[in-house]
Amino acid sequence: MSTSSVLRALPRAIGRTAGFRAARTSTVLRVSYAPAFSTARVLKADNADGHGHEESFEEFTARYEKEFDTVQDVFELQRNLNNAFAYDLVPSPSVLVAALKAARRVNDYPTAVRVFEGIKAKVENKNQYEQYLEELRPIREELGVELKEDLFPEESK
Repeated sequence: MSTSSVLRALPRAIGRTAGFRAARTSTVLRVSYAPAFSTARVLKADNADGHGHEESFEEFTARYEKEFDTVQDVFELQRNLNNAFAYDLVPSPSVLVAALKAARRVNDYPTAVRVFEGIKAKVENKNQYEQYLEELRPIREELGVELKEDLFPEESK
């Protein structure tokens, strides 16, 4: 066997046994999960069997009234509104009054207008929305909050 044929056959034989092949390295991404910061927490009371109970609507209302009473800046206001509207219920008028007062306290008129947009999106029908508007009319007039429908009548059709 000639030298040239040996040199041609050698890489094929070595390739089959992985003689000169680079070692494979795998990169493992380690991602740690950290829960998002929030002062709003779900209240659960532990009982004897270790299971908690869902908070009632009254507990929800009291918790969010307190949250909105302690709002210091726009970020907290918007975060609390996002959390309150994330539940499968419409917040009570007392929670919405506290949210509107917090919006006034931090001087955030656009968020006050968006509170009513959130109500409109969460209620089941137009009649419920009208009832909320009627209930919140005094605070709207006191704070001078207009509805989006009043500000942009052509867009609300």
